[in-house]
Amino acid sequence: MKRDRRVNAQVSDILKVFSAAGADPAWLLCDRHPSGAVAFTFVESDGSTSVLTFGELRERSQRFAGLLVELGVGRGDRVATLMGKSVDLVTVLLGIWRVGAVYTPLFTAFATEAVASRLAGAEAKVVVADVGHAGKVPEGNWTLLVAGIEAPDGLAARIAGAQPFEGSTATGGDGAFVHIFTSGTTGAPKGVVHPLRYVAGWEAYLRFALGVREDSVYWCGADPGWAYGLYSAVVAPMAIGLRSVLQRGGFDAVATWRVLSRLGVTDYTAAPTVYRALRADDAPVPEGLKLRRLSSAGEPLTAEINEWAEEALGLRVHDHYGQTELGMTIGFPHHRDLEVPVVPQAMGVALPGWSVTVLEEGTSTAAATGEPGLLAVDIAGSPLMTFTGYGGRDSSDRFTADGRFYLSGDLAVRTADGTLRFSSRDDDVIIMAGYRIGPFDVESVLAQHPVVAECAVVAGPDPVRGEVVEAFVVLRNGFEPSSELDRELQDHVREHYAAHAYPRRVHVVPALPKTASGKIQRAELRRSLHEASKSGRSTR
Repeated sequence: MKRDRRVNAQVSDILKVFSAAGADPAWLLCDRHPSGAVAFTFVESDGSTSVLTFGELRERSQRFAGLLVELGVGRGDRVATLMGKSVDLVTVLLGIWRVGAVYTPLFTAFATEAVASRLAGAEAKVVVADVGHAGKVPEGNWTLLVAGIEAPDGLAARIAGAQPFEGSTATGGDGAFVHIFTSGTTGAPKGVVHPLRYVAGWEAYLRFALGVREDSVYWCGADPGWAYGLYSAVVAPMAIGLRSVLQRGGFDAVATWRVLSRLGVTDYTAAPTVYRALRADDAPVPEGLKLRRLSSAGEPLTAEINEWAEEALGLRVHDHYGQTELGMTIGFPHHRDLEVPVVPQAMGVALPGWSVTVLEEGTSTAAATGEPGLLAVDIAGSPLMTFTGYGGRDSSDRFTADGRFYLSGDLAVRTADGTLRFSSRDDDVIIMAGYRIGPFDVESVLAQHPVVAECAVVAGPDPVRGEVVEAFVVLRNGFEPSSELDRELQDHVREHYAAHAYPRRVHVVPALPKTASGKIQRAELRRSLHEASKSGRSTR
């Protein structure tokens, strides 16, 4: 109990810093740290590395902030990026916050339509895109800046000629910090505006759930185009002055082992998909690894991962659960004052700063121990809670009628010892390799193809990714199923929505199962996929 009080006091202190009326994001994330301290180590695709100190980051961001001022960007304006992990990315981020503007991250796999909808939803004033992604940024009421050495008149040249903005802007704890979009089951992407004090929850997560220490060599493998990667790989390490490793390019098992070994990584966090891929790869585990703590997030951690990790690495992976709206709320903490035994197929316990429960459906009454119910956050008992609703969207379904609880949309069970076990999602969001994919987004694109009369998208089981996108399609009259048509529909989604979200399998069916009122029964489609997976048969 004494240890809990000590941790709760530390969380309170962190929250006070980021909630202060004069809180300044540039100072909190960079300027208060020693100039010579390393902020980031960048790993290139060829294995070479480079470092960026906080002093260098401050100088670079001041120049980019000066460019933003020249472009008329000020406090509250939205600036978006379509960029990979690079010096340019972190420079742009800190420059945005230095002038009090608000950051809108875009995942680099998005196609033009997905980029356009988010830029319009955020009312972006400036977009910074790597040269390889700039072609996906449509014309609009924003200025496009192109990053990369291949762009001679792009970002680097513009920054070099800009007058540095040597100050910073105090936005206060309630000032808008990030405007991010999350995919749901219906409608357009939902915008969430995070205030600066939201960062306090991620600093607490880094310290207490991930358990990083001053001597940690820390690497989060998640993509900063999404909330977990943005905050765990970039923002939270900057907040505490901890060096963070950023690897360029996509996942590769051999490259991952190489980085873990060469840099002496002690603390590593990634989606369960990454661990499954490392397990499945034939590459030998390097000798002399310095790993001390392994963590995962983004999707449920299956039992075979820890069976492998214990044998191959002598460690257990600690699973953590969160949402874009909330931050990280549940898990198995690494902090020595909070550690609890890692239980297979379980989510863990409430993390510091959060109070969670399981409710009977449609009520604010706690479900009985061992009974499934809606996983909910007790708002009054969760000082790190900042979410109040989606911008311009009805968010009443996210809260109980009395306003006491936030409803996660997931089903869980609370055991007698207080551990939470994930049961299932209460919505149709697909979680593939840690990425949340709204079926509505994919269905909307598929429905635009001239051969598609009707379609439904659901999650199908996959041994490596956990879940994958699978599409059930009813064809218009005169068209016949074929493998060529399957590929055409897959490419259509890649080109018009996102490269990562295309349906891995397309099932042409004569009709979709529906309720009497005409609603598609996605649960029935998921059930058919699971049954087919067990029997090894095709659903076509």
